[in-house]
Amino acid sequence: MARSSSYSSYYFFKRAFKLVTLEKATEIDAEVLFQMQIDSFSPLLNKYKDYETNPANESIEKTILRINNPSNNFYKMIIDSNLVGAICISQKERPYKFWISPMFIHPIYQGKGIAKKVLILIEEMFPEARSFELATILEEERNCFLYEKMGYKRTEVIKKLNDKTTLIYYKKER
Repeated sequence: MARSSSYSSYYFFKRAFKLVTLEKATEIDAEVLFQMQIDSFSPLLNKYKDYETNPANESIEKTILRINNPSNNFYKMIIDSNLVGAICISQKERPYKFWISPMFIHPIYQGKGIAKKVLILIEEMFPEARSFELATILEEERNCFLYEKMGYKRTEVIKKLNDKTTLIYYKKER
């Protein structure tokens, strides 16, 4: 007998990494999420010198704006009661197109499959979405591999930020 997709997904998350949960962020969370964003993106800022676009260079006010913006869904990623990262989903065109940015996982939790699980959760949480879009650094092959593995396709939009950094855009349609 086939199992429902919600059961299968739940079982997958439970088995693969105890349980990844997403909780709506509030302004009370802003300071810790802001610091986690800096910790997560600083290695990329140091490597690529993309000062105008890197989230490590943003202000705490931008984090607060993301949290309080009614068209955003800013979630904390939690595993075993530990805050491990965050993801912001914005509606581009109600209610069908969604933009993912930023998504970050603290460096000590990176490389454990959390981003994959979070992307699956987001797709389940927004069944009305016809597409999800995001941008990442082309030179970060692991990021590109993850998104392509998850069914995201490269769009024709590419932005050269500097001599070290190219921003590439992805879209997943369903």
